[in-house]
Amino acid sequence: MASDRRDRAVRAAVDQRLLSQDHPVAALLDTEGVRASAAELRAAFAAVTDAPVLHAFAVKAGPLVPVLRLLSQEGLGAEVASPGELALTRAAGVPPERIVLDSPAKTPAELTEAVALGVAVNADNPQELSRLDTLLSRSPTASPLGLRVNPQIGGGTIDALSTATPTSKFGIALRDQGARDEVVRAFLDRPWLTRLHTHTGSQGIPLSLLATGIREAYELAEEINEATLRAHGRRQVDTLDIGGGLPVNFASDEHTPTFAEYARLLAAEVPGLFDGRYGLVTEFGRSLLAKHGTLLARVEYTKTSGARPIAVTHAGVQVATRTVYDPDSWPLRIATYDAEGRPKDGPLTDQDVAGPACFAGDLLAVERPLPLLEPGDVIAALDTGAYYFTAHYAYNSLPRPGVYGHTESPDGTVHFTPARPPQQLAEIVAESGGAHRDALLG
Repeated sequence: MASDRRDRAVRAAVDQRLLSQDHPVAALLDTEGVRASAAELRAAFAAVTDAPVLHAFAVKAGPLVPVLRLLSQEGLGAEVASPGELALTRAAGVPPERIVLDSPAKTPAELTEAVALGVAVNADNPQELSRLDTLLSRSPTASPLGLRVNPQIGGGTIDALSTATPTSKFGIALRDQGARDEVVRAFLDRPWLTRLHTHTGSQGIPLSLLATGIREAYELAEEINEATLRAHGRRQVDTLDIGGGLPVNFASDEHTPTFAEYARLLAAEVPGLFDGRYGLVTEFGRSLLAKHGTLLARVEYTKTSGARPIAVTHAGVQVATRTVYDPDSWPLRIATYDAEGRPKDGPLTDQDVAGPACFAGDLLAVERPLPLLEPGDVIAALDTGAYYFTAHYAYNSLPRPGVYGHTESPDGTVHFTPARPPQQLAEIVAESGGAHRDALLG
């Protein structure tokens, strides 16, 4: 069971002193679990199509070079949205032909680098297409080039992650007056434009809405290809980038919905997508990593305030930013362990699990029924493999925790490999201008 495997990893992390007074937070990533999710994704789409499919991992969900390297070994590419993410991907050794660049704010320098490398680029708007016109007039490129569209079909339960709303900042809004005709004209005028991209959203988006957005993009691709066939004798769009966005179940250890369920739904709702006329690109992120990450923190103090028990830990807004600032959208399950890393038993008591930051709302859980925590105990924030401990928020200059991949031998021995060492205080000083302390003195 996933919970038994997690318990063994927590016990081993405590035994091997991954948690200490100097480093009271540690992040664990189940390497074999990540491999299994990558295999499930590949198998899910292979079961519904013989067409070529590039599964490009959304780097923002886990921007660590060892993670990108692991996924690359498992046959995945990378979807990047900044120069930093591109640099991480290249450092991981991901081949250019398996990299996709998406961003609503690409600079001329970013576009120049991308087309020189030969990575795929999805333009976000007509102005970006004009920049590509200029670049390509100077030199040809091996980069597959596409255009992102917004089908404007609505949002899900989390507004910030709904990218297909009527006023979304992403892509060309297809239902705005004249926009659809402008998209078709853009392809007619640019023989190098061969891809269409859409991404409806991620967490909080129902599968039916994801399928609707993809169907809209497919129907537009068919319309474009009919137009280019009439005008130029060719079907110009050869690849559909259908984004990612598979939501994650944060309520239990179950992996639902599955990649297989999603692929079967798309095959039923948009069968033409899978008949071999189009190559496909996916951009899954959270759904590949979330269930395989566990964030550990020592309980430093316990107290009672207003008759409510509070456990003060070292994990808060710096590693669980979304949960702290939007707890209704991003609730986390909390597991409890004693000072030796053994699952903690006892009567359930409603209590708060607080972080170390200096504001009252720095809470991982509020009035959560848990065994009563004591100083020295360990709390584990579950399902945190994506975004949480890799998207550090440097509030109060709190350090980034170490990230450790773990595997298990047949005899149950747990082995850890550092994927990112804990941040040292000297690094925080250096990043905060320590070498320039007199710079503002005049």
